Amino acid sequence: MQQESAGHPNIRKPNRLAKETSPYLLQHAYNPVDWLPWGEEALQKAKHADKPIFLSIGYSACHWCHVMAHESFEDNEVAKIMNENFINIKVDREERPDLDDIYQRACQLATGTGGWPLSIFLTPDQKPFYVGTYFPKDGSSHYNMPGFRNILLQLADAYKNKKSEIQTASSEFTHALSQTATDVVERAQLTEKTTLERSILDEAAVGLLQMGDRIYGGFGHAPKFPNPSNLMFLLRYYDISGINRFRDFVIFTADKMAEGGIHDHLGGGFARYATDQKWLVPHFEKMLYDNALLSQLYAELYQITKAESYMQITCKTLDYVIREMTHPDGGFYSAQDADSEGEEGKFYLWKKKEIESVIDDEIAANILCEHYGVTQGGNFEGKNILNVRVPITSLAKNYNKTPEQVAQILRDASAKLFAAREERVKPARDEKILTSWNGLMISGFAKGYAVSGDSKYLHAAKNAVEFIESKLASSDGRLRRTFKDGQSKLNAYLEDYAFYVSGLLDLFAANSKQEYLDKSIMYTDFMLQHFWDEKEGNLFFTSDDHEQLISRTKNFYDLAIPSGNSMAASNLLRLYHYTQNNSYLDSAVRIMKGGSRSAAENPFGFGQMLNSIYLYVKKPVEVTVIVTDNSSNTNSSNLVSWLNRQFLPHSIISIVHPSELAKLQRYSYFKEREAKGAQDTAFVCKNYTCSLPIKSIEELERQLTPY
Repeated sequence: MQQESAGHPNIRKPNRLAKETSPYLLQHAYNPVDWLPWGEEALQKAKHADKPIFLSIGYSACHWCHVMAHESFEDNEVAKIMNENFINIKVDREERPDLDDIYQRACQLATGTGGWPLSIFLTPDQKPFYVGTYFPKDGSSHYNMPGFRNILLQLADAYKNKKSEIQTASSEFTHALSQTATDVVERAQLTEKTTLERSILDEAAVGLLQMGDRIYGGFGHAPKFPNPSNLMFLLRYYDISGINRFRDFVIFTADKMAEGGIHDHLGGGFARYATDQKWLVPHFEKMLYDNALLSQLYAELYQITKAESYMQITCKTLDYVIREMTHPDGGFYSAQDADSEGEEGKFYLWKKKEIESVIDDEIAANILCEHYGVTQGGNFEGKNILNVRVPITSLAKNYNKTPEQVAQILRDASAKLFAAREERVKPARDEKILTSWNGLMISGFAKGYAVSGDSKYLHAAKNAVEFIESKLASSDGRLRRTFKDGQSKLNAYLEDYAFYVSGLLDLFAANSKQEYLDKSIMYTDFMLQHFWDEKEGNLFFTSDDHEQLISRTKNFYDLAIPSGNSMAASNLLRLYHYTQNNSYLDSAVRIMKGGSRSAAENPFGFGQMLNSIYLYVKKPVEVTVIVTDNSSNTNSSNLVSWLNRQFLPHSIISIVHPSELAKLQRYSYFKEREAKGAQDTAFVCKNYTCSLPIKSIEELERQLTPY
């Protein structure tokens, strides 16, 4: 994305954003707007000049951010109004989710909606007085949207001539924000009476299933997001209840997504959401976090069904991340843009003639076009988004071939199309590396390794941990938020600690190295020390030594990504079982009690919280396999390979070599566990009772079924 800016110096001088590393900020480095990054300089400048602040928040892959930039921020007339009347600040919401959270809440209060670009007008002391999202330059009577140029002029005049009205509006906003700084959870005094029990899961699962779209899968209408946390909760509810319809709805949804245009059939990976109800037309940007969570969802579906198609989707998604989203040193990039060469989706779209010219075999071209619904007229602006329309079994009958032959024809034809697509100009890539999203992706690779046994996924997870440890971590447990262009910066937020610890624990479950458990404990202890609210029994979004903002918020909603509180509760439960440290269990229970009623009543926004409550209610089963082979690929063990292919979402697993076991003996979980003879040995502990050493898959299965 920096390259896009590189051509501008001959046109105009760079503004202050040119010194930043964020691709989103760099996209605006050659705007005529006198942009400043958020910081003391910009805030002091507003105070000294007594000018209002225009705060614009977005992210690099955001389509409507690009539209507003092109219409308004690249326009000399609009820029002149902005520069004369406002201190203009640009923020990357992925770098500064704390600011985004505060001012999204303000936007929700004022308009009932939020999103990006987020456009906020602030007093010099950071208090909002006018908020919105995308504004067209000159307004739109069709959509009843005011024009950005007129808004600027009116607000500049109001700030100069009606300051008392501005002060009143900002005070009302600030008071309302203070009331909503915490998402809806029970207060500490109420949670003492709360019990964490199965009925919470029952109510939530029934409510969530009722929200499901029975025709196309997923939740809601358009736009439609994958919501993996909710789907994974329904799988856990199926596990605890044995009721098939909860599992079946997830399978139905996952199949619809996998068949739809939201799934990149050639290159792997999923777009952020579909603009329609049917999953056909994606918003073409690809985010790391979606692919991290969806790879875990499809891995779990493979464990439940043993259907090879889910294994293929899991691996293809992970392969996409390795190919397109991985830094040479092992960290994972944040996103790929929706646009290439200035057109949304151009990289992914096909004309039928183009496909026929790439695939020189007429029958193969016909089979591929029928399979993916490719027509002369197209299904998106005269071109085709590939989506599965005719199943392989039907094609096999139509062309008098076996399903295996058709599948091979499709693989070969798709490989040719993929090779041709690789010659196109690729969408821009946001190459900043975020600790939190990397934590989610480490989990995705750890689980992909577990189900597939492919050691390249284990190496990807390990390399990402090494990247974070060398570039974003310090020895006292403090993490940084973001790394790019050789610089790590910004104190990490709650989600950075929670997601990274979850990744470390998932990696430890697949490959039990002492360092992963030690680091999980160190970062968790730091998190509890600096983010914990003892009064309310949960965690703030920012640390106690973070920059002072107008509000210190807390997040509990699990939406596109889980909340830090929800993930932390799960981590604390798992760590309690490894360490028997009761303070971890107490903290987890307090977080879950505070969120349990809201989760039962509004399950759509609490999928990960419900997953944590499930883990507590179901009572984890501890499974240890001591592997005698010194190979780094622990999946070569028959016991381990079988175990990793089972759906055991309430399990606390360790796969450990004898040499590593000696180092782990100081943790109570590992005491009195040792390999018997030269054979791999498993132990299963449940309800405070441990099995005798287990040598066979049959005995391990007997111990875990029913569990």
